[in-house]
Amino acid sequence: MRLRAALLLLLAACGGSTKDPSTATEQDLELPGVDTSQFTPRERHEFSQFVRELPAPCKDVAVPVAQCVLERRACAACLPAAQAIAKAVREGMSGGQVEDLYKQRFDASTSKAIPLAGSPWRGPEDARVVVVEFADFECPFCQKIAPELEAIWEKRRDKVRFVYKYMPLPMHPHGEISARAAIAAQMQGKFWEMEKLLFANGQHLEQPDLEKYAASVGLDLERFRTDMQSPETKARIDADRKLGDDLHVKGTPTIFIDGREYDSKVDMGDWLDQEIAARR
Repeated sequence: MRLRAALLLLLAACGGSTKDPSTATEQDLELPGVDTSQFTPRERHEFSQFVRELPAPCKDVAVPVAQCVLERRACAACLPAAQAIAKAVREGMSGGQVEDLYKQRFDASTSKAIPLAGSPWRGPEDARVVVVEFADFECPFCQKIAPELEAIWEKRRDKVRFVYKYMPLPMHPHGEISARAAIAAQMQGKFWEMEKLLFANGQHLEQPDLEKYAASVGLDLERFRTDMQSPETKARIDADRKLGDDLHVKGTPTIFIDGREYDSKVDMGDWLDQEIAARR
């Protein structure tokens, strides 16, 4: 008891809190717009610690996340950040995982500039959120995720711009030829139609197969064959590969959301919705 009393006196002298650490739950926070009603006492305390300690996502708002939300500071990303922290705590992430997730999602230093010129894209040109995918048409993981990405984008098509980057991998013998076919289709304004066919038929990517897909979407086949072998096509693949190397892309699919590499441990729909909300 004497030691505890001495510590409390020392904290008071130094300007610190004089509350007994055993009553820490009294300091737990409730933030408007963040549902913690189902949290255990431990989860509520962990959440409160994180939002008190982590800085607001906006560079010009030099306060913790909790203060930013409570005082309605001019940083629209604060509430989505608090919601993301709450979700991570509820899912049982460790302290280190929560901090890593926060840095990856909300730290301005983790966002990378990705040039988009020349790449196929869909959605509004001035969309609030930009998604960039580096993919290989022969990659089985890219093939599997393609319908999921399609559904995610369709639900948010008026708010999200989706950009494709060519990243054929050396291990896939048909990766480059299928990328060339997609670029040739892009030159005739039919990239997304071809993209869907290539991912859906990823086991059939020989030249006759590619020409069959081209004909089915109404391409001029003679021009298609020429464009597949053109210097411009090779230059596009080379440029995207170099960009992928510069961004330390290790495999496919690799996805960036507003310049931040997507972590598959997080639901992509939730991530996008929080990004959209932060830009209203």
